[in-house]
Amino acid sequence: MTATSFGVSAACFHAPPSPSHPLLLCHTRCSFLKSHNRFTSITVEPKFPKFRMEAALNGNMEATKVPTSVPVRVAHELLLAGHKYLDVRTPEEFDAGHAPDAVNIPYMFRAGSGMTKNPNFLKEVSSQFRKDDEIIVGCQLGKRSMMAANDLLAAGFTGVTDIAGGYAAWTQNLLPTEL
Repeated sequence: MTATSFGVSAACFHAPPSPSHPLLLCHTRCSFLKSHNRFTSITVEPKFPKFRMEAALNGNMEATKVPTSVPVRVAHELLLAGHKYLDVRTPEEFDAGHAPDAVNIPYMFRAGSGMTKNPNFLKEVSSQFRKDDEIIVGCQLGKRSMMAANDLLAAGFTGVTDIAGGYAAWTQNLLPTEL
């Protein structure tokens, strides 16, 4: 892990920094810092890895990308800025309403009482989008779009962003739709 340097202007330590003694942070300055003003920063080994860790354990460490997920209002701004909207809902869901200019490529199809994955999903997306296109991916509630975004990243698409909450959140926020 890489050590990270943190400033101490808003925090204090209840013990002098040392490798064998844990540092305890608080919101007021303590006498240690007041009497040892030479400490302007400390180096701390982070306990938790980066939030968007880009590695997964699969027998050994293999690099995988994790899709970014944004709220629907941010997704709408991205759409206005030129991103393309990939709607991965079923054709029936899409026909009932969708975001303007959305492209529908189902990630899953209804099969009996459940759903089955579209075996041609990546091939169909590749026929509509380039690997470096900025794509926002949405479904009804957010689960299928996250799975689709993961598959797209694994297939080499680089500009993939998931829409948190899906089309349901899109309509709840009164964002534009069309039939």
